[in-house]
Amino acid sequence: MHFSVAFVLSAFALISPVLSEVCPGQVTLSETYIGVDKNVKVETVSCPEGALTRRSDLVSRQASPVTNVCGAQCNTFCFTPSGGGPDPNECHVIADALRYDSQNIGSTFTINNGTTGNIVLMTYNSCESFFVNQINGLLEYCRLDWASVLDFVAPNCQSTQNAHGGDCLASDGTWFIQWVFLWLL
Repeated sequence: MHFSVAFVLSAFALISPVLSEVCPGQVTLSETYIGVDKNVKVETVSCPEGALTRRSDLVSRQASPVTNVCGAQCNTFCFTPSGGGPDPNECHVIADALRYDSQNIGSTFTINNGTTGNIVLMTYNSCESFFVNQINGLLEYCRLDWASVLDFVAPNCQSTQNAHGGDCLASDGTWFIQWVFLWLL
């Protein structure tokens, strides 16, 4: 199950020429703007097709504590073939907004799973990055860790590496971060 959502979202990113959704049937639950200039769009979204939850899972999730995955390792995979990745400078704007929020709001964020929203999506110009919770429970992740992942991988999954974006999958498969080129209309 852990790899199935990652696979579906990665496949969707590969075949979708215009990324207006990160998953089929995406539902936006909340939307705001962050950063010192409030120029990075943040959405909490849910993917109904991949988020069907049995009642017993819901009950156990509501009673379960938050799993903190700050500092957890993830493995990077670039999406091939070449086709132009997101502008690393624009991904850096998202990373800076995460750093700003870490200092001004809090160092971590909590992400649900199931119908209450299991994806946090951030967009700035050509760069779109999202964090996906793949467990039946709450995850907590550090904003500075997400910023570091973006700053490291955005310049390394470009056309010069025969890529057009990529993802960083937790070694235990419980979460992943993806970044892709957002085609502008």
